[in-house]
Amino acid sequence: MTLHTTVERAQRLKQLHAQHQPLVLPTVWDVWSARTAVAAGFPALTIGSHPLADSRGAEDHEGQTFEEVLAAVAPIIAAVDVPVSVDLEAGYGQKPADLVTGLLQVGGVGLNVEDTVHSEGGRVRGTQEHAAYIAGLRAAADDAGVPLWVNGRTDLFLRAQDASGVLDEAIERLRSLEQAGADSVYPVGIQDDDELLTAVTGAVGVPVNSTAHPVKHDLDRFRRLGVGRITYGPLLQLALTDSMKDMLGSWTS
Repeated sequence: MTLHTTVERAQRLKQLHAQHQPLVLPTVWDVWSARTAVAAGFPALTIGSHPLADSRGAEDHEGQTFEEVLAAVAPIIAAVDVPVSVDLEAGYGQKPADLVTGLLQVGGVGLNVEDTVHSEGGRVRGTQEHAAYIAGLRAAADDAGVPLWVNGRTDLFLRAQDASGVLDEAIERLRSLEQAGADSVYPVGIQDDDELLTAVTGAVGVPVNSTAHPVKHDLDRFRRLGVGRITYGPLLQLALTDSMKDMLGSWTS
């Protein structure tokens, strides 16, 4: 893919976030799922680390190297004519500039980066440390001349025994990510909590990403709560797994 095409797709992804409230990015994992989602009418996609790993017989939480991930996502991105973002976990131990360079080389125009560093025992980056990494991604994308969409994720809610107890800390972190140049922020683990979602969406000035289940959740509800962006994480793949088991069950006897 040429740099011109990559820039055009990045610009398109930015426009889509402005036009859709919320923008739904189906989380795909191979060429088939990507083409199926585009055929269903979606104007942009994201590739999830968990479903990608499952489809390749690998472990999530950076069970693949950055080079292996790039090799896996390149044909997916090339197979569709819509913008594609990629979940790059905590960055696979890469410096921000190297992460951006690799992603742009395969035509990715957005990325998701979390604060759980799986390569270092699953520790959580501090607020300023994570913000500095996001700022590095923003600077590298600017240097490359590509308006790469940066989705800054925090796992604070996900890891807390009481999610409401870390609300203030999470908001501080999300605001720091916004100030560092994140185009959207992603507080994982609160998709079923209206109160927490409302608090978060009201606290930042960029779109808030929420995980959603394609069957169990309702788009209008997320819209009412002010969510600006929706991804499925591993839930689309898991829903299809359940459907496949149901279809095949009668053929096992």
